[in-house]
Amino acid sequence: MRKNISRRSALRKIASGAAAVAVAGNLSRRLNAAEEAAPRLKGRINHSVCKWCYDKIPLEEFCAAAKQIGLQSVELLNVGDFPTLKKYGLTCAVVSGVPGGINSGLNRLENHDKIVEFMERTLPAVAEFGAPNVICFSGNRKGLDDEKGLENCAVGLKRIAPLAERHKVTVIMELLNSKRSHKDYQCDLSKWGVELVRRVGSERFKLLYDIFHMQIMEGDVCDTIKENYQCFGHYHTGGVPGRGEIDDTQELNYPRIMRTIVETGFKGFVAQEFVPKRPDALASLRQSVQICDV
Repeated sequence: MRKNISRRSALRKIASGAAAVAVAGNLSRRLNAAEEAAPRLKGRINHSVCKWCYDKIPLEEFCAAAKQIGLQSVELLNVGDFPTLKKYGLTCAVVSGVPGGINSGLNRLENHDKIVEFMERTLPAVAEFGAPNVICFSGNRKGLDDEKGLENCAVGLKRIAPLAERHKVTVIMELLNSKRSHKDYQCDLSKWGVELVRRVGSERFKLLYDIFHMQIMEGDVCDTIKENYQCFGHYHTGGVPGRGEIDDTQELNYPRIMRTIVETGFKGFVAQEFVPKRPDALASLRQSVQICDV
């Protein structure tokens, strides 16, 4: 009787081991297929991707796939994710985690202390890892006029700028649309953001120019980039309308936009931030990287 139980136990272990090998083999085949399907990138664009758009894929598996596709960064992650990124030779082009998030930001003086404390704690770790940017937000208006919002944001950012300069990390504020996605958000026009950069007056404070959001708010993408590229430290993509794939299902000409970015001499990162509509999310990511690799 004991021998039979032992035999059954052994068979179960063998089956379990075989299943694990099969799963690992499937992942390896998928990653090899991604590598084979992706042509060698030209090197004019530093490619990144926002992890939140692929929330169903575990970070480690996603990092392996991103590396195979040719990306250099997986972003909008926290300091605690650095070891996984390092394992796959990736950086985090934009580090997230600022208190208050999108809605409660630097346009309110009462938020400054906790945001400054976060930067004091986070910027040294970001610098040690070698990541280039940490994100911040204006916050929602909540009745605050745009001039007062500018004034308050500048006060907070002037406290943060010396820390960023010391650690050689850039703090970037994201431009978001308040028309459809982020109602009442204050930093919703490039003109407002550029004026904030001017008032802060530090090379370590710039804007995250989100092409998806600014197409919705103001359009005129290529000329805006050419006129204000000194103020833009990072770029995000996304199909308009709907934040889907950046192929011919949407209205923006991404190869033309990428050529404009390259022509400005930009050396930072461009991140894919669309939500895949197709079943094979990694195939959509691979295609979008190729579209942007001008």
